[in-house]
Amino acid sequence: MTEVFTESEKSLFEAPLIAEQERMVEAILFASADPVSVADLAARMPHGSDPAEALVYLRKRYEGRGVNLLRIGDGWAFRTAPDLGFLMQKETVETRKLSRAAIETLAIIAYHQPATRAEIEEIRGVAVSRGTVDQLLELDWIRFGRRRMTPGRPVTFVVTQVFLDHFGLESARDLPGLKELRAAGLLDNRPMPGSAAIGEDEGEEMAGQTELFED
Repeated sequence: MTEVFTESEKSLFEAPLIAEQERMVEAILFASADPVSVADLAARMPHGSDPAEALVYLRKRYEGRGVNLLRIGDGWAFRTAPDLGFLMQKETVETRKLSRAAIETLAIIAYHQPATRAEIEEIRGVAVSRGTVDQLLELDWIRFGRRRMTPGRPVTFVVTQVFLDHFGLESARDLPGLKELRAAGLLDNRPMPGSAAIGEDEGEEMAGQTELFED
């Protein structure tokens, strides 16, 4: 038996026009405080929609605007244009700053992820306290990664999407290098403990990055 559908019934099984999909993606991202993945967008949109394509059009439409559509890790989010960030700044009292140990640990994980506790300690040259790791986990700037397939199956640490979002990075590969840090005036001349073990250039990059984390 052949089923016959009316035009209105057929429309229920057809994907909306790409312009309408773009509006849907815009609405979802605008209402979300956290980055939204393509998979999550697809789950919310009508059957047959292509949120990845809609994101391409939406990102282009917001180029040069006061807010930009950015990819952050596996998700997408609207963020204030970098050159307008000064408008959102206000003087506040800093009530909590990361310790030097936490900053160094965070920098090592960011540049060397996935990194085990033993690898962090080898680079820093000192033991990593549980409190330091707990503080970074509590801030949701690092998380547990996969265990290494080595004796003892040590757990690894990687940076989180919250970390990437905080610093406006698409991925850890976008962390600034030596030249960028110097150009931005963020490179400190203080040597980082254990930097000789990882190479002069990379050690300098990580030392400078700790200053970036303090802002």
